[in-house]
Amino acid sequence: MTLRRSLLLLLLVASGCARTASEAYDARGTVEVPEVDLGAMTAARVIAIRVEEGAAVQAGDTIALLSQIDLGATLAAQGARVSGASANLRDLEAGARPEEVRRAEADVGAATAEQERATKELARIRDLSSRDVVSRQTLDNAVAAERVARARLSSAEDALRLIQAGTRPDQIAAGRAELASARAALAQVEARAADLVLVAPVAGVVLARNAEPGEGLGPNIPVVTIGETARPYVRVFVPQSRVTGLAIGSTAQVVTEDGRAMAGRVVAINPKAEYTPRVALSEQERADLMFGVKVEFIDPARAPHPGLWVTVRFRG
Repeated sequence: MTLRRSLLLLLLVASGCARTASEAYDARGTVEVPEVDLGAMTAARVIAIRVEEGAAVQAGDTIALLSQIDLGATLAAQGARVSGASANLRDLEAGARPEEVRRAEADVGAATAEQERATKELARIRDLSSRDVVSRQTLDNAVAAERVARARLSSAEDALRLIQAGTRPDQIAAGRAELASARAALAQVEARAADLVLVAPVAGVVLARNAEPGEGLGPNIPVVTIGETARPYVRVFVPQSRVTGLAIGSTAQVVTEDGRAMAGRVVAINPKAEYTPRVALSEQERADLMFGVKVEFIDPARAPHPGLWVTVRFRG
């Protein structure tokens, strides 16, 4: 009889444990949305903020305008640099102008005439020197004049050949590199200017205005915080005795204070255990390690307003 009672008691305990394990587990949390902080990458002053807290915005809406003192001058300087580099490259690629070629040809003609005159003069002076009519110094001067005229002619001919050959390839390559560098610098300044116009990257609601017009802000200081309402979720804490039955993709039910029920799906489970947060109710929960579980709404349009408390029910 004692053995029968013991077996019966064990069966009742096992049945009760199985029933407890299969029961639903409720966890409390608030509805949240991903938050996007909008701010400039560099220090700037706030000029205008076009939205108020709680306002609905669409992706691409202009949220705020910022400015920098030197931005206009920097844009003008870089634009002028691009224009100068572009003009220089066009000149290099076009080569010498016809006027330059004609001037070089004229220089060659003048140098040729001077060289011919100096050669004839040297011949005359040599003839006179052979008859001791002129001094040795006069002959030396004539020789030097002829050499100078010959060198000037050679230099003029080299200059004409260079002009006729056109710009060297390495000069054109250097000109193209200078233009590319100028354009990159201009693009960098233009990107900085575009960064001062804060645009909503997602549709959502303005959660906070963190600055006001006239304020000077450092790099990456948020001006406005936007909540992405298309991706609401609830983060709750589940004891390890229950989290072992959950997996990414597990379904859950989200229930509001007024009894509305919505379908949810587990999208993340914290791999590290935490102590129960302050909202835990029972002593047993407070004594247990908990795991953070993120549940997204299957139909985001039905999600409650961010910040509202809800109950997330996990089925056993």
